[in-house]
Amino acid sequence: MNAVKTHTFAGYSGGAKVLHWLIVALLIAQFVVAWTMPEIRRDTPVTTLISLHFTFGIIILGVAVIRLFVRVQGGTPAPEAGIPGWQETSSQIVHWLLYALLLAVPVLGWINADWRGMPIVLFGYELPHLIAARAAGWQWTGDVHGVLANFAMLILVGVHAVAALYHHFVMHDGVLKRMLPGR
Repeated sequence: MNAVKTHTFAGYSGGAKVLHWLIVALLIAQFVVAWTMPEIRRDTPVTTLISLHFTFGIIILGVAVIRLFVRVQGGTPAPEAGIPGWQETSSQIVHWLLYALLLAVPVLGWINADWRGMPIVLFGYELPHLIAARAAGWQWTGDVHGVLANFAMLILVGVHAVAALYHHFVMHDGVLKRMLPGR
């Protein structure tokens, strides 16, 4: 199940930790913006909050690509001693599903913005369009984007966080410590 190198080192690299916690911070900011911005309908103008949502989405996509590259190239620490095989397998499944969502959700949002004719502007530069406005067959992307972000992402992030806290406070092992800064 592990598609990347596994090493004998005890924790994640400093770069992996920075990218992990940066994605956490960006996701928190993104959900705050998403929940406070107006609902996007047929003729919704691109407000500051909607534009900020688009910007966070593109940044999350970029950081996730870098994080995935770092994980594939740098590998992961060896599993913590004594962790049952089913927990290690579950961990791998959740991690790869999170990576898939970190890539798919922003891309679907980008496609949906393009379908609606809304420009994606990142630091003053308009990004290229992935599809034409009102391109046939792409109207579903906004709904799927919302379901994946509001349900699948939140559930998996919750499972990931609860598992880390369980290992730290109940099992008293080093699983969470491997991703904490300064360790």
